[in-house]
Amino acid sequence: MMRQYLGIKAEHPDCLLFYRMGDFYELFFEDARKAAELLEITLTQRGQSAGQPIPMCGVPYHSVDGYLARLVKLGIRVAICEQVGDPETSKGPVERRVQRIVSAGTLVEESLLAESGDSSLAAVCERNGQFGLAVLSIASAHAEVVSTDRREELLLHLKRAEASEVLVQPESLLLSLRAAGFGQSMELATGGHTPWAISTARVQEALGVATLEGFGIQPESVVVEALDLGLAYARRAYSRLVRIDTLCRIDTNDVILLDAAARRNLEIDSRPDGTTNNTLLALWDTTRTPMGRRLIRRWLVQPHRSQTEARQRQAAVTTLIEVDPELLRRTLRLCADVERITSRITLGSASPRDLSKLGETLALLPEIRAALEKLDAPLLQAQLHSLPDCADDASLLRRAIVESPPAVIREGGVIAPGFDAELDRLRSLDADAGAWLSELESRERERTGYATLKVGYNRVHGYYIELGHSAATPPPDYMRRQTLKNAERYITPELKAFEDQALTAKARALQSERALYAELVETLATAHSRFRRVGEVLATVDVLACFAERALALDLCVPTYSPLPGLRIENGWHPVVASRLQTPFIRNGIDLDSTRRMLVITGPNMGGKSTFMRQTALIVILAYAGSRVPATAASLGPVDRIFTRIGAGDDLAEGRSTFMVEMIETATILNNATAQSLVLLDEIGRGTSTYDGLALAWGTARHLAERIRALTLFATHYFELTSMAGEVDGVQNAHLTATEHRGEIILLHSVAPGPASQSYGIQVARLAGVPPLVVRTAQEYLDRLERSVVYTDKPQGDLFAAAAKPAPEAASWPAEHLAILDELAALDPDALSPRDALALVYRLRGLLSTDRDTPLE
Repeated sequence: MMRQYLGIKAEHPDCLLFYRMGDFYELFFEDARKAAELLEITLTQRGQSAGQPIPMCGVPYHSVDGYLARLVKLGIRVAICEQVGDPETSKGPVERRVQRIVSAGTLVEESLLAESGDSSLAAVCERNGQFGLAVLSIASAHAEVVSTDRREELLLHLKRAEASEVLVQPESLLLSLRAAGFGQSMELATGGHTPWAISTARVQEALGVATLEGFGIQPESVVVEALDLGLAYARRAYSRLVRIDTLCRIDTNDVILLDAAARRNLEIDSRPDGTTNNTLLALWDTTRTPMGRRLIRRWLVQPHRSQTEARQRQAAVTTLIEVDPELLRRTLRLCADVERITSRITLGSASPRDLSKLGETLALLPEIRAALEKLDAPLLQAQLHSLPDCADDASLLRRAIVESPPAVIREGGVIAPGFDAELDRLRSLDADAGAWLSELESRERERTGYATLKVGYNRVHGYYIELGHSAATPPPDYMRRQTLKNAERYITPELKAFEDQALTAKARALQSERALYAELVETLATAHSRFRRVGEVLATVDVLACFAERALALDLCVPTYSPLPGLRIENGWHPVVASRLQTPFIRNGIDLDSTRRMLVITGPNMGGKSTFMRQTALIVILAYAGSRVPATAASLGPVDRIFTRIGAGDDLAEGRSTFMVEMIETATILNNATAQSLVLLDEIGRGTSTYDGLALAWGTARHLAERIRALTLFATHYFELTSMAGEVDGVQNAHLTATEHRGEIILLHSVAPGPASQSYGIQVARLAGVPPLVVRTAQEYLDRLERSVVYTDKPQGDLFAAAAKPAPEAASWPAEHLAILDELAALDPDALSPRDALALVYRLRGLLSTDRDTPLE
């Protein structure tokens, strides 16, 4: 047995090997030590190897999913080795094979996947300066591909994908991605370069097509190699062909790109601390199906750039509002996760409950179809026309599967009565044996005339007919089976035939049921494209109905779209912040166009600058996702990307300071933003010295305003930047209002034109609970600083003006000071003894004593 284990382990050195033995999965040697530590289970011993005890641990097969989930979360791959041979006929160890490799990027199991989350696998390749990226979701049978010749764009798409696993080929690309700061875990893909013809053939097989040109993929494209790399990894994980039903070629002209920093800073689907509560997705997602929950997330983190698509979604939402979206949502709530069930069907791992849920969902399609027929929005009508007819599939599942099936097929009880006549007969042999034997006993008593005749069973001799010794000669078809003291036991051909069937009926019924179930799954797998389309329609309708419900619940408005650059929002609000406040949210608007492309926003800390910027970006995202928006009116021009530089944080794992992280994000913006980008910058330059930070903020703002001309919101406490409004076309000032009352700051959170009068930093510190002594000391020092700068007609001091203050002419200095400078310039410090140095200090001090009131400039 151990030789078999070691042979299988040698084929999977990068995995923990779960080796099935009876009711347990067992691990040995280093796998056992590692698993025992990670899973906190007992490490024991079994047998010896080279004279040393073999470490061993194990987990019960019926609770393995919980242990697998913990290992996958830790980034561990697990090879599941099952018994595939028959223990009764095997000579030596029962044949075993690895049936599944469980890893973070290839999950389809319901118990291992979050309902609203997804497991994805990314594969990256480089050939002749071209980069190919393929992102596969095995659970959804969906793939996205990107090709580019720019490493920065590849990094942007990689970070956006947030794949659970990343495979890279060749090694030089892996090293360069690490050097460029890609922080996710990556590994070098095994194997060398595969010929294009072979890669193309394997990808076409997975898609079930004869050519890739229909997907916009040219022959010998590097994305084909990336796709093949990912599919080969998935094929190894499942030991079978992994199908892809939908392939999407991501074009930067199709979607509004949000990098990882933008998603994090805007808190779209997660917060900077990794939590998901109080995010835009958490507030907006009231979908009723698992597919809808995943789709709304995709729409929000990757909104479509097409204004036509956005208008169609808006029209559908309006139509649903007019007829009450809850009518459709009540039916959608009863629908199962068709998308993932279909994937498990194609992989041969669907459970009986999966099939039962699928059948129940398919049975609801006529009701959903009837509801869609009443809705005249073009997008909803398109969904109606693409909804396939699955009446035959629903009928098959209704006839084949019992109403409440067990979780697994292992013990049977899944196939419904009446579905297969032979299975019914075998089941009846097992279940109705007593009734048949009683009926036989009555017939034989009548035939033989012996009222004491009995039909019975024992484990040694099986079924028998018993007659007392007082009985006359038995019928000729009675064959003696056993002689007792007071009776003889016989068997007849009829009873023997029943015995042969009854004693093996249960085992044969189970075998027959498993075969019927496997045949049923294979039949359903041929309809996978039909089921996949059902899942897509249900998800789309679910998200649109969700948008309608949110529009009613949150009093949202319909945005309009313009081909001209700009962004106009009236009385907008941050939906997540507003939902958490006990007091009314102060609403603000914004008006950007071709002549007004940058707002330099000043104002006090806690005044609402960051909230104002974030709500602007969220309104853009929601509008292009197809949702109504939190404002009284909104008009949006074209937007290709949203960039943010908000908040502070270091990256200790990569050895990056807070300022370095800030500069990397700023560089990404400056290198990739266009005139159609929305850029949010908050406190650029605060992580370094005042003058360096101010200079960098000035240079960044000027480049964005003059060269890139992106729609920009630039929040700052550097008051010097407000002068840019008078120097650079398209730049204007705005500020968040505040006032003071009896020495206390009152934050009004309202956006007004022009620069702020002051930052109120000391007052905000007092509100935060900074000790009074510290506040007083800070105020005194602030007063000294303000007295030290040159005053202008500006309400705050100008650091650039202070830096430009001319030094006094040497001719205006007192003669004593000039003498001191001459003496200091002439001396050699290294030649001075301690005594001489002390004497020099006293002499210089004496020279100064003649005019103590004259400052040394």
